[in-house]
Amino acid sequence: MKDGVNGVALGVFIFFFLLVTVMGFLAARWRKAENEHSLDEWGLGGRSFGTWITWFLLGGDLYTAYTFVAVPAAIYAAGASGFFAVPYTILVYPLIFTFLPRLWSVSHKHGYVTTSDFVRGRFGSKGLSLAVAVTGILATMPYIALQLVGIQAVLDVMGVGGGENTNWFVKDLPLLIAFGVLAAYTYSSGLRAPALIAFVKDALIYLVIAVAIIYIPIKLGGFDDIFAKAGDAFSQVNPNTGKPRGALASGEAQQWTYATLALGSALALFMYPHSITATLSSKSREVIRRNTTILPLYSLMLGLLALLGFMAIAAGIKVQNGQLAIPQLFENMFPDWFAGIAFAAIGIGALVPAAIMSIAAANLFTRNIYKDFIKPDATPEQETKVSKLVSLLVKVGALVFVLTMDKTVAINFQLLGGIWILQTFPALVGGLFTRWFHRWALLAGWAVGMVYGTLMAYGVPSPTNPSQKHFGGSAKEIPGIGEIGYIGLTAFVLNVVVTVVLTFVLKALKAPEGTDETRPEDYTADAGDPGVQVELPPATAGAGH
Repeated sequence: MKDGVNGVALGVFIFFFLLVTVMGFLAARWRKAENEHSLDEWGLGGRSFGTWITWFLLGGDLYTAYTFVAVPAAIYAAGASGFFAVPYTILVYPLIFTFLPRLWSVSHKHGYVTTSDFVRGRFGSKGLSLAVAVTGILATMPYIALQLVGIQAVLDVMGVGGGENTNWFVKDLPLLIAFGVLAAYTYSSGLRAPALIAFVKDALIYLVIAVAIIYIPIKLGGFDDIFAKAGDAFSQVNPNTGKPRGALASGEAQQWTYATLALGSALALFMYPHSITATLSSKSREVIRRNTTILPLYSLMLGLLALLGFMAIAAGIKVQNGQLAIPQLFENMFPDWFAGIAFAAIGIGALVPAAIMSIAAANLFTRNIYKDFIKPDATPEQETKVSKLVSLLVKVGALVFVLTMDKTVAINFQLLGGIWILQTFPALVGGLFTRWFHRWALLAGWAVGMVYGTLMAYGVPSPTNPSQKHFGGSAKEIPGIGEIGYIGLTAFVLNVVVTVVLTFVLKALKAPEGTDETRPEDYTADAGDPGVQVELPPATAGAGH
């Protein structure tokens, strides 16, 4: 780290931060609706976004500051095992091509704002809907926290906020300011703010990666030297584990872990509320279908981004916190002015998803907790007001989490969130194709998956930190197979088995199955079809029956 504050880089960073701040507030006037007091407008951008806006919004939503910092940091720490993110983003797009258009259609038809809205309408179960909503909120909170961690990593490398002995308020003031601005324009503009800012964020990220993948290898002597130095570094024994630090290519012993983590992560990605919020904001099912074919461009970017982890090793980057490796690489290798652009890309890459995530979590609380259980007669205006307030509370919670807990805890809870959110897959995706599953069986399967996944993750110690005995990873031995695999996928299999078995039992007992308010034709309806409504009338908006 260079001595003091990197003034040039900080100046460039502040310029772009001010630019997106202005854009965030101006977004309230962009595509302004006649009635702003509804979740359709504030929380879904009026369901009006076309192909390119949706592409940038989904890209800004899924490829976050955490992605920018953590994926190459995983490569930097352990080598090839960190590449699991690349195959899982390749697997996910054919998967979502099969079910996202169906979810968009039925949600557009019935005015659903969240996945829990659909689950409640499909299975006639507020209990199952509540389980999905609570899971979504719990899984999203640490994800928001990690975006703030990404901003903090950039600020640390730029030397902003002073050293470790600086007063906590002064040290954290830049992060508090960034948080305050994010909260203000999200409250004011809703989903339109991150949709507009996503254009700047993605343009900066593509620029930085294009330059980095050419410029840094030239300075380091080419990819041959980079891989050679990385291979030497990974062969060194880690004194904490007594094993090599990592590997350039995963060995046979890691194949089950790698494959199950990639598959489980692919199944989980579009279960997250923020992914669905960005999806439902589009104006037609054809927009969704097109996006599943062009979003893989981001996977190409991710593969190139991951290589930065090897470059950090070859450049001799030494950091105690692996999340600082890539920002430190940028500061060491780039001219100050371009380092500022790179830092701005990471910082804005945190603001866009953090805004969408807070909106998605707030919508879940408002529609599926507040309206379903606290105030069933809430008007659209009241729903919007509550959602705005909750989005602030969610961001405050994430900020407190970041400022009061060790950064590795945020990552561990995000891994736990992935295990949790995967357990909503049977209710959501299963419900999009069949009504055969019994609502009580789905709820029981969800509970088994949640409990098993949490208990198994609790028993995993950190492989690099001997003092961390719990939530140190997301892989453990698969029962009956004996191989080490992703806990979330094992929990998911148990979830499905319990759901199927109990469905047979409950159907045999003729247990009440609830009322399905959807019809087969709802799942293929488009925006221009007769009877399709973008927003329900105030008297029935969000009601179950």
